[in-house]
Amino acid sequence: MTAGTETHSPLFYAHLDMASGATAEIPGGYEERAFYIATGAVEFDGTRYESGRMLVLGLAASRVRALEPSRVMVLGGDSAGERFIHWNFVSSSKEGLAQAASDWQAGRMKLPDADDAEFIPLPDEPAPFRFK
Repeated sequence: MTAGTETHSPLFYAHLDMASGATAEIPGGYEERAFYIATGAVEFDGTRYESGRMLVLGLAASRVRALEPSRVMVLGGDSAGERFIHWNFVSSSKEGLAQAASDWQAGRMKLPDADDAEFIPLPDEPAPFRFK
């Protein structure tokens, strides 16, 4: 299946409904890869992981095995470049983070229609965290 959304780097996403004992290979060759266990339990690299866990993987192809009926989200791709994070904001620049924080504090960001009854103040945090 192909989506019409513009992307800025190669990426992949798969939704796996796995029967107990089923295995799936997570493709290698991407800079960033992970899987999230939405329901059930899986074995990865000899360790059992329960629902609610996300595992960030290395570059090599990996195999995951369902220990019970499980729903697993697999995602990855090549890096879109350096990113900075502060609270709930992610930006490719420190200036973008500062603008988002300012807009949030000033009430210039529209809250979701179904979730606009409570405003959560921007927490005091150290300098923005940088990651690639």
